[in-house]
Formats: sequence, structure tokens, C-alpha cells
Amino acid sequence: MTTTILVAGGGGFIGGHLALDLLEQGATVRCVDVKPLDEWYQVHPDAENLVLDLQSLDACVQAVDGVDHVYNLAADMGGMGFIENNKALCMLSVLINTHLLVASRDAGVDRFFFASSACVYAAEKQTSPEVTALAEADAYPAMPEDGYGWEKLFSERMCRHFREDFGLTTRVARFHNVYGPDGTWTGGREKAPAAICRKVAEAVEDGKRTIEVWGDGQQTRSFMYIDDCVRGIQAIMGSDIEEPINLGSAELVTIERLIQIVEQIAGVELERLHDLSAPQGVRGRNSDYTMMLVRLGWEPSIPLEQGLRTTYHWIHQRVKATR
Repeated sequence: MTTTILVAGGGGFIGGHLALDLLEQGATVRCVDVKPLDEWYQVHPDAENLVLDLQSLDACVQAVDGVDHVYNLAADMGGMGFIENNKALCMLSVLINTHLLVASRDAGVDRFFFASSACVYAAEKQTSPEVTALAEADAYPAMPEDGYGWEKLFSERMCRHFREDFGLTTRVARFHNVYGPDGTWTGGREKAPAAICRKVAEAVEDGKRTIEVWGDGQQTRSFMYIDDCVRGIQAIMGSDIEEPINLGSAELVTIERLIQIVEQIAGVELERLHDLSAPQGVRGRNSDYTMMLVRLGWEPSIPLEQGLRTTYHWIHQRVKATR
């Protein structure tokens, strides 16, 4: 691969894995993130690593200089506990995508990828644990998750109009609950798989026999392992698919089942302490990845239990190191 690539958010979870895969293919990679370098989840010595605040247009101009492709995975976000309590911070990420689009247009970037989210889908379509898998057309009429979902949906439209009005080739993926090692696992921004792995690991290390569960545990979700996500991102970027497309698994499980799988991996059984006042998000969410399968031949290859095993052992090592 002779392409020069910008990974915006390269110090984050998905960006770090994507950058590594691109480097292994021989690409020239520039990683940019707002976090100090010692807070990046992965730092790749073969990449150019820059600390920049991409909410600034000047920073975006510097970031895209000389690159062919832009992958925008940069956002101020986290799990449900974060996005429900930080709506303004989530919406300010619109500055990142807007300024990256402007800078990419002006610099003659060849292709631009935007990481959207399943949070663009209306809550009224996600009221039951036995939810019908969400297809791309279900995003309209629009009523996305307040704050974070609206920012993602607006940024999808920005990508569309930069393609239509300025000829910038844009591609958009709607991520459905990506998980795996080398990501956020503590501090309040972690998502459900990482949070549950951490809580189980803490119980193991501390000799506890309880686990706090947000909600009644009957909420349903599907989860996609990071390796499948990275493969899907690049398939979408290289495709002719102009409309936003789902990138996720259809392996629907309850949060209770997620806990049971991690318990089995850890070899423990824990009493549930349900916090019904905690943020829970929609009642059920699942991904219809038919378009990915039909158009690109992509489907998830890593079952949930396999991916959780790798994730749990990675998080357990970090929990153990803090003790």
C-alpha cells in the first residue's frame, strides 16, 4: 500500500487498531489525537504521531497536509453513562468533522471516512428487548439519541453534501457497539463489555461475590469485535457505497447474558446488584448488516464469547496491575 493516510483519533481505541493494520499493509500513517501521547491506547513508532485538537480548523489543515485518505474516528464520547450526561461535549465533536471536511476539500484529499453510530436511530424503534434489527433506512424520520446521536446524524449529512457539492468522496459507517482490548476500560467512558469485564475482574481480585448492573439486565445489544470492525472500515472506504451503512453484528444478547459469558471466562458466579436509576439507553438494539453482506461480502467472523475472552484477559491484567 503506497497511500498516505490520516487516522484522526489515532490515540483512541478503534483508531489505534486501524492504524496498526494500515501500517502492517505498508501504508504511510499519520495518527492525530487530542490526548497527550502517554495517554494514547496504542502508540505506533512507525507512524507519525501528532497531538492536535481537531476542533480547530488550523489543526485540521496541518493534519491533512499531504495525505490521500482521511479516516475520521475522532470524537469526544464514551459509553451510555458518558453520553447521557455530556450532551454538549458530544455535540461539539461536530467541529472536528466539519473542519476535517473543509481541510480535506481544500487539500485535495482523495477519500474521507466518517465513523458514525447506531445512536442515529430513533428510540421509538428500540423499545423492546426483542428489537427488530435496524436497517439503514430506519434512521429517518429522524429522532436520534439526544446529543451524541444528533451530532452523528448531522455529520453524516455534512459528508453527503461535501460529496454532492464539492466532489469529495466520502464514506460513512454506523458502528454498533465495538469492543476489544487496547481501549477504555475504566474512568466512566467505557462501554458495556469493558465495564462488565472490569467489574468481574475486580470481583475476582478483591474476593467479592457481587457485581453492580445498570438496569434489570434484560436490555439487549449486539457487539462487534474490533478486528471485524477494522476489516469492515477498510472495505467501506474502498467501496462505491455512498450512503451510510451499518457495521455491526446481529448476535443479540441481553446484558445478563453478557455477564454470564464473562463469569464463565473468569470462573466465578456473582450476585447481581441492580441499579435501576443508572443510565441504560434504549431497551433493545441490533444491527441489520445485510447491505454489508450483499454489497461487500462482509460479515462478523469472531463470535462474542471468543472476543470477550481476549478482552477479559486484557482488562484483568490491568485490574491486577492496579491492585
